[in-house]
Amino acid sequence: MNETIIELKNLTKRYGYGDTESFALKDFDLTIKRGEFIMIMGPSGCGKTTLLNIIGLLDRATSGEYRLNGEEVASISAARQAHLRAKKIGFVFQNFNLIEDLPVIENVALPLVYANQPKTIRLKNASEALKRFHLQDREYYLPSQLSGGQQQRVAIARAIVNSPEIILADEPTGNLDSRASYTVMEELKAIHEEGNTIIMVTHNPNLTSYATRVINMLDGQIDTDVKTVADKNLPQPIMIKAKKRKRGNRRKK
Repeated sequence: MNETIIELKNLTKRYGYGDTESFALKDFDLTIKRGEFIMIMGPSGCGKTTLLNIIGLLDRATSGEYRLNGEEVASISAARQAHLRAKKIGFVFQNFNLIEDLPVIENVALPLVYANQPKTIRLKNASEALKRFHLQDREYYLPSQLSGGQQQRVAIARAIVNSPEIILADEPTGNLDSRASYTVMEELKAIHEEGNTIIMVTHNPNLTSYATRVINMLDGQIDTDVKTVADKNLPQPIMIKAKKRKRGNRRKK
């Protein structure tokens, strides 16, 4: 049901050598189940963003194991990693990372470019994603013509347009006021309830009520790890739910 989707063992990320050696992550162990909403907290420099970058295949660990859906990441080619990143992982950043001279709809469609989707399909899917966030009337606005909250919702639409299994969010409410933060968190909550796995870095303890698990990091390691929802109660992807209903209907007949 909610199988392991990410497994990290003895993961280490080292910078420098000798007297200049430092560790962003050190002998880091973590197992993540499908459908978890994990919030990662901790002081600046404790390794939170490095961890997200490694999980998102944007960076490589110095040593240790990283398995994504049971596949050892270190053993696959850069091209295969890029394919996995495009198909399975969506990113949401604190600073939105929208391309200023592209209209909103083309910003949202960017992950589909990397997935080699035809332009008509890209724009159709991007439009559908924007509709979910009530931004269909802003499709051809430039990012600078939107509020901060709207830009972050565009960034979330971009993150989910290719239906990834995992959403990685690095301080997604860090530049937003309380009202816009609430809207963004409610959108992430809705995405999670559909069975998506979300791993989010935040400094805001008030947001932990959205999480099924809260991890505090310190000096590149896990300091505390608290689950607030049992694995058996995690949401399941819509496709899995549909298959279960179909099997149940067959049994009734």
